[in-house]
Amino acid sequence: MPTSRVQCPHLDLQLEPSPYATEAGFEWQSLSRRLAAATKSGRRAPSAGSRRKPERNGSPQSIIHESALSYPAPLVLPNDDIACDPNCPPQSFRSWLYEKARNKLTEDRRTLYVAAVPEITSSMAFMRDWLQPDTASGRSSGGGLKQKPPSPSCEDIISYLGTFYRGLPLKPFPQRLRFIPWDERRAKKPNIHSKYVGLATRDSCTRIRVRSSPDGVFKGQLNLGDILDAAIEMLPGDAYSLLLLIDHDMYEGEDDDFCCGRAYGGSRVAVVSSSRYHSILDEQVNIEYSHMWPASHCKSYVNGLCTVDRPKEQSEKSSTTGAFPLRAAIDAAKDIIVPTSQEGLRALWFSRLARTASHELGHCLGMDHCVYYACNMQGTAGMVEDVRQPPYLCPNCLSKLSYAVACELQGITTREDGYIFRRGIEQL
Repeated sequence: MPTSRVQCPHLDLQLEPSPYATEAGFEWQSLSRRLAAATKSGRRAPSAGSRRKPERNGSPQSIIHESALSYPAPLVLPNDDIACDPNCPPQSFRSWLYEKARNKLTEDRRTLYVAAVPEITSSMAFMRDWLQPDTASGRSSGGGLKQKPPSPSCEDIISYLGTFYRGLPLKPFPQRLRFIPWDERRAKKPNIHSKYVGLATRDSCTRIRVRSSPDGVFKGQLNLGDILDAAIEMLPGDAYSLLLLIDHDMYEGEDDDFCCGRAYGGSRVAVVSSSRYHSILDEQVNIEYSHMWPASHCKSYVNGLCTVDRPKEQSEKSSTTGAFPLRAAIDAAKDIIVPTSQEGLRALWFSRLARTASHELGHCLGMDHCVYYACNMQGTAGMVEDVRQPPYLCPNCLSKLSYAVACELQGITTREDGYIFRRGIEQL
């Protein structure tokens, strides 16, 4: 249920992987390996007792060491993405840095473009019906609000991404995309049973496959592979990447129920859909508002999902009630009332879409799914896991972004990049 009758106090926090992680076969990297993974050398900075000179305060390594102690582990709960693929290889900063297939930022190719939701032309009016989720329950716990608020705007997403990817210019895509009949020469008028629609720019049109959603929530779904093919065709010459915003539900393969976002990192294009993030569906998928991030790290909540009565002994850090940043975040959020106004529901909707948009653009920058910490670059296996994940980058992923912006974009790849790298981490 979206709300709980008894408010959980979140007394103890889960900062290490859940008890289920071991059963799933996931082994969290040691602190030493996590620290090494965020460095350019791939080695941990020497300690005070070693023969080598330790890193000075304020160095990239010391900043990473301090921040690593503040970031919790991925939860790895039943049916989570990592639990389904516990041996997913981690991507260190060094492996990201020397990945030959990675597209580097350049002075001529640095802009992140965001395309607004395509216009539904008059001949495709039936596609508006595909935007409405088919659910009888609505938000029974939200004061009876069942009317769909306006979807998050392109301007708001650009503003958010401009802060998240500080140092990179963000621009709206200069053309308005449109949904049109795939073949306007056909005498038969397109209708709700059409197998294809056209996604058109000013001078081109791409065929998009259509189907009904297997779970019956939406009357029409669009194939995201076709949408990304269209994005590749319209990628501006000065673009580092292009993100398309879609309000319709999407699918990737015939076996998928739905997909909220996908990036073709090598082609520098991504697409995200707002449809499944609509709060009217929260009760249907059993999202518990009181344990969305950051409260998803509540120890009693984690143990309940792992059906643990007496969990094995873990380090004190796994159940601390101390003044960690996560504790401060939970304390700041615990008294927030479940949104019951149109404005509140729209803000919740926006926050979910913005997090996925920043995640998919991270793939365009060459970042793989993160398994080192709870991180915005984690993979997700469903909506319930999605809302348990944080909006920030962990030290490892932040190292990649800061180096790309502060060093590679400036053409700095020599020994002087250490100073620039440190400044990049501090500023981002």
